[in-house]
Amino acid sequence: MKIISPVSLRNSLCGIGLALVAISSTGCQGVYNGQLLPSPYYISDDIQYFAPGPEFKLSREAAAMKAYKADLEAQQGGQ
Repeated sequence: MKIISPVSLRNSLCGIGLALVAISSTGCQGVYNGQLLPSPYYISDDIQYFAPGPEFKLSREAAAMKAYKADLEAQQGGQ
């Protein structure tokens, strides 16, 4: 059995560590929890902008319920 010298072991571990750092920092594009992270071309990619929508998302439904209540009150008041 060949004994590995401490210098070659240290150099091997440093090389493996540097390889892991280089691989993890080069930006492979992947989807994690609904986020697309990161692309190596993120600086030159197009910017997506979504304009802000209405604060209350169910405005049509709320208007329909209000009209329904007003209609019911009008019918009950006419009886």
